[in-house]
Amino acid sequence: MPATSAIEPLRAANLLSNQDLYCLRLYSEKGGWIASSCGGAFETETLANAAGDLDLLFVIAGGDPLAQAGKMLISRLRALNVRGVPLGGISGGAVYLAKAGVMENRRFTVHWEYFEELQALNDRFLMERRLFVIDRDRYTCAGGVAPLDMMHAIIRSDHGAELAQSVSDWFIHTGIRRAEDPQRLEFADSRQAFHGSVRAAVELMETHIADPLSLEQIAMLSGSGVRQLQRRFDDQFECPVMQVYMQLRLKKADELIRKTRLSFMEVALATGFANQSHFGQVFRTNFGMTPRGRRKQAASEFISEVRPPG
Repeated sequence: MPATSAIEPLRAANLLSNQDLYCLRLYSEKGGWIASSCGGAFETETLANAAGDLDLLFVIAGGDPLAQAGKMLISRLRALNVRGVPLGGISGGAVYLAKAGVMENRRFTVHWEYFEELQALNDRFLMERRLFVIDRDRYTCAGGVAPLDMMHAIIRSDHGAELAQSVSDWFIHTGIRRAEDPQRLEFADSRQAFHGSVRAAVELMETHIADPLSLEQIAMLSGSGVRQLQRRFDDQFECPVMQVYMQLRLKKADELIRKTRLSFMEVALATGFANQSHFGQVFRTNFGMTPRGRRKQAASEFISEVRPPG
């Protein structure tokens, strides 16, 4: 299911656009025909052929990836990471990315079955209970049919909202789900009332936290003009497009400060700021305190919560 849910949207994008937008190649450790859990099979190349010219490599894994060694795969992932190849994990695939040591300072998710055990291995893993997480050059999702939602986001970022919606409609996948968990932004619950270009713009912002898009890119990919999109944001948020975007990034920064041990420079980079100084200024303007002060406040609140009564 996760393999098909990842492959088919890309094939459909080629078909519906009448262009070879995506070239798909399947790999396994030994190559040849590899049976899937449902009894079907995929023709694969040997993993040794996976070279540095790949645009993106996904690892799809089920079973018990925490117990399996996967030495060849882990070695290959490390080599591709050195070459700068973006990497992704589907279902248990992110387990191998984590074991390969290529998820440092990257937010990611994994199938719920592996979540707690993987998190226990390293408390510095930036794991989130979400359908999918795209953090710069790392793409992870929970498996099942969640790859449909992640591929929708990828196609939208690559080729715009119109093609992404056409692919989803073709699969009768009209209930496209957001990446985030139930703890949403204040305006998220009512987003179904938004104009389609506004929803598409917010979704683009949510999947480009660490690598911010420009206003022109957001407008183009959401299928709108800059001035038109700005008017719609003014109508629905009473706020400029890029200010909404900044609030999204700062909300994620605040979460990382409170819930992780990342340095403030690492938090800055994870939320799209070029340097710690600029990040600190913007954070203080928005929250009325420095990142350091916010972390101390969060620690104090935690101590108060766990301290025995009396």
